Amino acid sequence: MIGKKTLESEPIPAAKVKEILEEFSEKHELSYEQNLTLAHATSLTKLSLEDGEKLIEELEAYVDYKQAVRVADIVPRDMADLRLIFAKERNAPSNDEMKEILEILEKYDIKDDLLE
Repeated sequence: MIGKKTLESEPIPAAKVKEILEEFSEKHELSYEQNLTLAHATSLTKLSLEDGEKLIEELEAYVDYKQAVRVADIVPRDMADLRLIFAKERNAPSNDEMKEILEILEKYDIKDDLLE
């Protein structure tokens, strides 16, 4: 793409991606890649945007923003899944912090189509 340059990069929750693409699709036709991204974001989203943002704010007490977004998108249900998220991270939270993260996750009403 000639003339296009990334000015900044910031992780955003899948629910936000879904919202942005849905708003964009009301005015414009989505490209193939945008349709794939929307389908993926729709299937990945387990929390509403509002709940996801609240969850990210709570998680930032234990992890950085990028990690909080990843946890909010994946919404692990047990310690093993949570450990996998932080497996390659240098500044992974301690076991006690991971237990507190799981307690925070339990407070949210998570829709999980795989469990239904």
